[in-house]
Amino acid sequence: MENDLKITKENYKLVLGLEIHLHLNTKKKMFCLCNADIWEREPNTVTCPVCLGLPGALPVPNEEAIRKTQILGLALGCSLNENSRFDRKHYFYPDLPKGYQISQYKQPLCKEGVVELDNGFKVEIERVHLEEDVAKSFHKKGKTFLDFNKSGVPLVEIVTKPIFSDVKDAVEFCKKVQYIVRFLGIGDVDMEKGQMRLEANISLRTKEMEEKGELAPYKVEIKNINSFRFMERAVNAEVERQLELFKKGIIPVQENRGFDEDKGVTVSQRSKEEAKDYRYFPEPDIPSMVFDSSYIESIKKEIPELPYNIKNRFIADYKIPNELAVRLVNNLNKDLLKKYEHMVKLGLDATKVANVLINKKETRSMPDDEFSNYIGGEKNLINDDKLEEVIKKALELNQRAVADYKNGKENSLQFLIGQVMKETKGNISPDKVKEALLKALS
Repeated sequence: MENDLKITKENYKLVLGLEIHLHLNTKKKMFCLCNADIWEREPNTVTCPVCLGLPGALPVPNEEAIRKTQILGLALGCSLNENSRFDRKHYFYPDLPKGYQISQYKQPLCKEGVVELDNGFKVEIERVHLEEDVAKSFHKKGKTFLDFNKSGVPLVEIVTKPIFSDVKDAVEFCKKVQYIVRFLGIGDVDMEKGQMRLEANISLRTKEMEEKGELAPYKVEIKNINSFRFMERAVNAEVERQLELFKKGIIPVQENRGFDEDKGVTVSQRSKEEAKDYRYFPEPDIPSMVFDSSYIESIKKEIPELPYNIKNRFIADYKIPNELAVRLVNNLNKDLLKKYEHMVKLGLDATKVANVLINKKETRSMPDDEFSNYIGGEKNLINDDKLEEVIKKALELNQRAVADYKNGKENSLQFLIGQVMKETKGNISPDKVKEALLKALS
């Protein structure tokens, strides 16, 4: 009993590392010219000798998939490998007819990234690499059926270091990855379609081991988790299972397990392989990839302002609380964030605009005038004479913007509208201001 009391969640700490697999929205598959849009297609109708693994078929890497993987790596704080290559990862499974998967091992496309969560926790990423997906298995009445449409679809794998001690941080990171992929427009990551799959490597260690930086001599991998909620449940169930084993004096077996959603328990699938078991070696049919500095710089230029930076800028520029800024970037896509800024620059209250866009989806497609009225009621409280006076003053004080507009810089008009809206404290519709300004500038 005394031993039982010592083996508790308080004395044994979770160590969790993640492997996140996700599909890219490329036009073609990873190593062939088959269409990568496989959803709702008849089984085995989007295939060719390459993705069927037929003898003699030669793979040709998809440049679009490589570039999108590198964009994602940079967005996750990684550096890009100037020299990268594909490797053969050997294992036998019915959905892998070649007996190996073309993946990456020693020289991935991206390495060593850091992503900061909203609570300040920093997730360390070991690698982001690219590989081919396998076929889909169906089990029915003791038989296994295979659909090779999914075989060869570009699959990105994000591998974190065993950095998590709280499953909620792991879930938050997975959500952030999904949002970033969608924000960048490089994937749909629809978990119901299997376009994003989560795997958690779980072990427990004592406080003393944690202080020394020691890891447990085993890890259990929960495979193919298809929802954020199930991941939290799966990890908690596995922690309870491992604690019970420790109470019996048993060290958990290193293995792959699945999560039984109905029973709320993890179930054994097969023993877990080590890297040496996969017998990695360089893919002989694909030359190494070398990326020069000009290519890498061109990739960096494709990265838009990222959600984390947008959040910090909104806090600094518009004086909104951190919590509200987090909700903004987590709930609105790139276009709606632009709409938010546009409406605030027109003179509307930053906090009101944020709350309305987040909570009232019907306002997101409203034109400026209608949205402005929705925020604060009727906005045509300034008469024409007063408006003319305000516009005259704005043009006199911002002669450079006037000159820029007359030289073809349309953004200057938005700036001038914002100046008028501020002067009128928003008591007039943006559309009316725009109409009056265009008349004054003509």
